[in-house]
Amino acid sequence: MEDCINAYASYLETERHSSDNTVASYVRDVTQFARYLHDDEHIVLEDCREEHVERYMAHMAGKGKSPASVARCVASLKSFYSYLLSRGEIDHNPARNTAPIRTERKYPQILTGKEVELFLEQPQCVDPKGYRDHAMLELLYATGIRVSELISLDLEDVNLSAAFLRCSSRGRERIIPLYATAVRALGDYIRDIRPQIVLDSQEKALFVNMNGERMSRQGFWKIIKYYQEKAQIDKDITPHTLRHSFAAHLLENGADLRSIQEMLGHADISSTQIYSHLVKQKLQDVYHKAHPRA
Repeated sequence: MEDCINAYASYLETERHSSDNTVASYVRDVTQFARYLHDDEHIVLEDCREEHVERYMAHMAGKGKSPASVARCVASLKSFYSYLLSRGEIDHNPARNTAPIRTERKYPQILTGKEVELFLEQPQCVDPKGYRDHAMLELLYATGIRVSELISLDLEDVNLSAAFLRCSSRGRERIIPLYATAVRALGDYIRDIRPQIVLDSQEKALFVNMNGERMSRQGFWKIIKYYQEKAQIDKDITPHTLRHSFAAHLLENGADLRSIQEMLGHADISSTQIYSHLVKQKLQDVYHKAHPRA
């Protein structure tokens, strides 16, 4: 069982270029399913049939798993058995026709333009930490990159004179323009602040913690939460909130979906189309609140 799942994890990483979170989620789902098959059905993964998958879905629902969790597990099993089928290890995909429980789609939360301004104003450029945090938040909203991409950036990925950022992720590279305020914030940080913090002259990381080492995901999460509390914004702000807001605000101001898709690094346009629904919903809300006969 372990060899089969390990090979699948390697396939996701090397051939599909899936994110670390995706790999971890899919492997966890398949591992839990394998245990269920062993303990309750007394079979191995390769001997699974459609009825076993259906019973497992009912088993999960009976244990109080949310529809979203069950749906994700279905996707994981479909992917896993598709992989085995392509390798000739099974003769059919037992999860292929399994229909996940329908869930109400939750659209991501976005900040208004005023909320973004308020949030970005929180870091005070009076000490190294303030300058660094200001540059990080400006860059995140300027580019819409993921937090994993932000903390992975090296100095060489930024071209201030040409006002663009080079971002490499999941085997693909993309170029994202920078607005003037972000260029100034980055310039101040790189020229005056970063040299004060970095201890090792060989350190490549663009953003470092106060010990001079590459910023971690957990460290940046704490920064986001600190400034959310300081700004007294009621919405739950995460690093992804600025990414969502970046995309929605571009769309509101006339950017086309294909350009936004390119900047976000979405492999499929359907992932970007969610922002069209967000903008339409916002317009409907404004209409019904403001129109005298609505």
